[in-house]
Amino acid sequence: MEFKLIKKDIRSNARAGVLNCSIGKINTPIFMPVGTQATVKGIDQKILSNQINSKIILSNTYHLYLRPGTRVIKKAGGIHKFMNWDKLILTDSGGFQVYSLSNSRKISEKGVIFQSHIDGSKHLLTPESVIEIQREIGADVIMAFDECPPYPSKFQYVKDSMKLTHRWLDRCIKKHNNSPFLYNNKQYLFPIIQGGVYNDLRKESADFVSSRFAEGYAIGGLSVGEPDEEMYKVSDLVCSILPSDKPRYLMGVGTPVNLLENISNGVDMFDCVIPTRNGRNGMLFTFEGIINIKNKKWQNDFSKIQDKHDKDSNNLYSKAYLRHLFMANEILGKQIATIHNLNFYNSLLKIARDKILIGEFASWKNKIVKKLNTRI
Repeated sequence: MEFKLIKKDIRSNARAGVLNCSIGKINTPIFMPVGTQATVKGIDQKILSNQINSKIILSNTYHLYLRPGTRVIKKAGGIHKFMNWDKLILTDSGGFQVYSLSNSRKISEKGVIFQSHIDGSKHLLTPESVIEIQREIGADVIMAFDECPPYPSKFQYVKDSMKLTHRWLDRCIKKHNNSPFLYNNKQYLFPIIQGGVYNDLRKESADFVSSRFAEGYAIGGLSVGEPDEEMYKVSDLVCSILPSDKPRYLMGVGTPVNLLENISNGVDMFDCVIPTRNGRNGMLFTFEGIINIKNKKWQNDFSKIQDKHDKDSNNLYSKAYLRHLFMANEILGKQIATIHNLNFYNSLLKIARDKILIGEFASWKNKIVKKLNTRI
């Protein structure tokens, strides 16, 4: 994997780059739609590729391990063939899902014992098994196994959790280095930086992870309930420590404003369920602000949903029509809104990249964030 830094903004730490790996090239900053179970909800792969123009998506190790199971995916020839997707795939290690199962899991040095949310069966995930599962899934970018502490957590708990994540990382690296690739494409392992909202711990974790000379680095343990300003403080600190010639991935973030503020700190890659989940619930993101399409005010508004600034959107439907679909509980409404939001996220980051390239990102960002949170 090669990351080429093209331009850095002169008034912030925002970066424009190009990420090359064995099966593709993507411009950064980039947003990855979440396809947890080898599907971005409500969107087929043809739309995802041709209409939304996604270059990389995220799937989840925990969910694919439980269903359909790696035996099925391996028999299909890997996740790309299984879901008919020829572009990049990143798999989360399952650490965040284990975090969310706080009432049905037990963490130890060995790994995590948890109960399946599907049938209650017990399973053990270890750093080694997580790498093996991702090897059998066949994603291009795979994540090290980590513990994600909740917010808020006391300093000593977060410190112990971070140390465990570091020890697990070394086991992940050893397993990864000793495991041949199953399919035609190489796999690139990203470590995860933890440390909660404690500066000393984040610095220690970033230093430790940087010493492992990975192909890219992930910032975990954010977007778990902490205030946005705490998130920005952490990403700014971590990005100031991480190598400048490697991509930086902020996991599970976020709103359009979150993306721009973290791009300003030097983050290159993002994923989040917000554009798809909120779209299915009738929330549309635009450059003028946020639309709740279920509001009665849109009942007789026959203007197009497409934002006047969103040149990449293929959405041809009116607000009145989309509102009608939601009120009638038609599946098409959820799909249209999801496509719109993913196109908006792509357009937002494409414009952000263009602004970085011409040296106008910081001033543009400061103006547009005021609009993005406005309720229309």
